[in-house]
Amino acid sequence: MSGIMDNFSWLYGKPSCQGRIKVEPEDFIVNENLGFDFAGHGEHFMVKIRKTGENTKYVVNELAKACGVKSRDVSWAGLKDRHAVTEQWLSVHLPGKPDPDLTQFVAEHPGVEVLETARHDKKLRPGDLSGNWFQLRLRDLDQPEAVLERLTHIAAHGVPNYFGEQRFGHSGNNVVKARAWGNDEFRVRDKSKRSFYLSAARSWLFNMILSARIEQKLVHTVMAGDWLQPGSDAGLESGMTGHLVEDVAAAQQAVDDSSWLLTAPMMGDNALPTTGEAEAFEMALVEQEPLLLKLIRDNRMRHERRPLLLKPTDMAWAQEGDQVTVSFSLPAGCFATAVVRELMLEPELEDKENNNENSDQ
Repeated sequence: MSGIMDNFSWLYGKPSCQGRIKVEPEDFIVNENLGFDFAGHGEHFMVKIRKTGENTKYVVNELAKACGVKSRDVSWAGLKDRHAVTEQWLSVHLPGKPDPDLTQFVAEHPGVEVLETARHDKKLRPGDLSGNWFQLRLRDLDQPEAVLERLTHIAAHGVPNYFGEQRFGHSGNNVVKARAWGNDEFRVRDKSKRSFYLSAARSWLFNMILSARIEQKLVHTVMAGDWLQPGSDAGLESGMTGHLVEDVAAAQQAVDDSSWLLTAPMMGDNALPTTGEAEAFEMALVEQEPLLLKLIRDNRMRHERRPLLLKPTDMAWAQEGDQVTVSFSLPAGCFATAVVRELMLEPELEDKENNNENSDQ
């Protein structure tokens, strides 16, 4: 990708190939995996939809009307791209009411299909999913062979677990606003804006540390005082599961065989769990952004850890002329754009501010 993400290092060097993505909605397919079964009964009417070229929140509002409830009674596990074909579950709170007939809803919204319905005893909440499966078509590639070579590296060694550009807003505006808020230039009362700016601040600091470790060739190398997380899908979620490195040689072996993962901080108002060399490395970087750090601490965010590297699973790809279609699965909280960024550059990035949500999560 390009733009705001050019601030951060590439794991395999800046791509030489240029191409295009999301020319058509069908070029970006996302299928949500909740990772659990529904109870089959309960107050919540579960609706699996496939939407094409539609915004999740717009569909939520329209589904609420069709079910005779308010928009706040409809919830989701993850937002999905507008300019894409996406499958996801929505939950509608309908206590004591029968399943509604959605025939008219589908007829009035040609970009939305209802695939399944069910009942459950709990509402969906943001983050209630194990991951997403993606199928992406990369078009107009001027060096498709370079993309294929990089795909083999990614399948073997993964990509940087960066937060994607959509986390930071158009031209990084969420980070700019977060700095201004941290500088007490204005107050933020709107709950959603507070969340956007705080998430952008923490994500920016994480990306800074990850980028520096790549640049200094420390992304695979254990530092004294590092914090490791288990090398499992669950460990890819931000959290504090893990342990402090005391024996560097033993930790390096565990990282080399992927049983443990190196991490960087999602900053909070409490002390870093890292010590020594790793703590000094992290603090030297985050202190370059004092306004973001102040904002995070003023809002009493709690420190978490996030793995440095992301290894897609179920990877497959095929070339057809100057196009490459690639599919893979990612855990919740990870961004497909982190994979695309290592494969190619878009020469003229379109304004996606109104087309993207936190879609890769």
